[in-house]
Amino acid sequence: MHNFLYKNLLVLLFLGISFNSYCQKVTDSAATDTVKTKSTQKASFKIGADYLNNNVFMGRTGLTTTPIISPDIKYTFKPGIYVSGDMDILPDNKKNKLDGGNLTAGYDFDITDDFSGGVSYSKMFYNPNSTLIGSSITNTFSADFDYEIGDIITPSVSANYSLNSGANADIFINGGVSHDFIVIKPFANNDDLIISPTVAINLGTQNFYDAYIKKKVFKSKKVGAAVATFESNLGKFETLDYEFSVPLEYKIGHVVFMFIPTYAVVQNGFKSAAVAKAVGLSNNNDIVYFETGLSLKF
Repeated sequence: MHNFLYKNLLVLLFLGISFNSYCQKVTDSAATDTVKTKSTQKASFKIGADYLNNNVFMGRTGLTTTPIISPDIKYTFKPGIYVSGDMDILPDNKKNKLDGGNLTAGYDFDITDDFSGGVSYSKMFYNPNSTLIGSSITNTFSADFDYEIGDIITPSVSANYSLNSGANADIFINGGVSHDFIVIKPFANNDDLIISPTVAINLGTQNFYDAYIKKKVFKSKKVGAAVATFESNLGKFETLDYEFSVPLEYKIGHVVFMFIPTYAVVQNGFKSAAVAKAVGLSNNNDIVYFETGLSLKF
């Protein structure tokens, strides 16, 4: 059954009628361009691939580094409605390299020249044996808003409601502040460079992490008890991490290159180093990772 789903997901992606989401990515809601395009612009088609050097979700990660390659595709209609999609390929896996994917439909809109927003729905698919941190998430409903203040600073906020398999639903709130440094024609007559230093905070529940932990097999009663104590607090709405990133986007003609280095300061994570190591969890207080990608946009 699962092979059937993955084969059909692969076909849908390369036929250009599939979708895209934020779940295991560094960026939020639908892997859009570094700077959101105005919904009043013409229709566009984008195809490419992203590389994430480690699976990090809301500041949570495993003990071992898990890189992800994500082919993605997106079509945006002129009113701002879009459909998009990607696959999660784990290059370090000896088997089951295709770990999952997702389908997304959304709508980006402008309220004023400086105030914009978006809503989306994503359906996730994962290998039943997936050990990605957010692999319990099956559906996500998202909304986001940002307001540009005098070309100086852009505050933003987003909210996500995620349904989990094997655990209660999660609510996430992300707040951030960024500024765009735009350089027109830095190297050629048809290119531009955008650098957007960003500070963000993620708040929410951690039921997705509870589902991830339950996939582990605890051989030690002592370890199991310690994890059970930690799990009992995962339904609380708390600060998950602070993130400092410097998204970079370079466009030349139809080619778009992006690079996003991120430093995350983890909050309310797993504290016991010994137990974390025993069950394959991470208790790092900070994480450095990056995402990069190359795409064609028409």
